[in-house]
Amino acid sequence: MRVAVLASGSGTILQAMIEAAIPIELILTDRTCKAENIAASNQITLQRVERTNFGNNFDRNTYTCAVRDTLIANNIDLVVMAGFGTILDQPIYDVFNDRVLNTHPSLLPSFPGWHAVADALQHGVKVTGCTVHVATKEVDAGPILAQEAVPVFIDDTEETLHERIKTVERRLYVETVQEIITSNQLVERE
Repeated sequence: MRVAVLASGSGTILQAMIEAAIPIELILTDRTCKAENIAASNQITLQRVERTNFGNNFDRNTYTCAVRDTLIANNIDLVVMAGFGTILDQPIYDVFNDRVLNTHPSLLPSFPGWHAVADALQHGVKVTGCTVHVATKEVDAGPILAQEAVPVFIDDTEETLHERIKTVERRLYVETVQEIITSNQLVERE
C-alpha cells in the first residue's frame, strides 16, 4: 500500500510514522514547514502544492484538484493527513473515497473544528482525547476508526492539555495506519 502524508507543520506525527516504519512514498505540503526538513533528512519524496491564497477568494476546488492530481501521479493508495492546514474539497474524496485519514484532538463527535482543545477546556469537561477517523468533505464528521481518552486536569492550559493529547495521538494514529496496511482493509483503487 503506497502511503502519502499531507503535512503543514512541525511534522511530529510524520516523524512518529517514519520511526514506526510506515511505508511513506510521498510527503505533500501546502507551505514551507518543518515536515519538509523531515522528508529531506529521511530521503522521502517531497512535493509542495503551495497554497498562496489564504483570503476569502481562495479557490478550494482548484487547489484540491492539484493535490488530488499529485497523489494520483504518485500512485498513492492511502492518504494520511498529519496536521495539514488546508481543508480539501470534494474532488479528493471522489477519487480517494474512504482512503483519506485524519486525526483530531477531541473525542468526536464532541468539539469538532479548529479549536477543539480550547472548546473542551471552556466547557469544563473532565475527559477529552483524540480521534482517528476517515476524512470526508464535512470536517471532522467521517467514520471513527479509533479513539482514546485523555484526562483534563484542573490546572491544564490549552498548551499542556494539547501536548498530552498529541502524545496519545502520535501513538494511536500510527497504530491505526499500521492496522490498515497490515489488514489491507481499504478497497483497492481500480
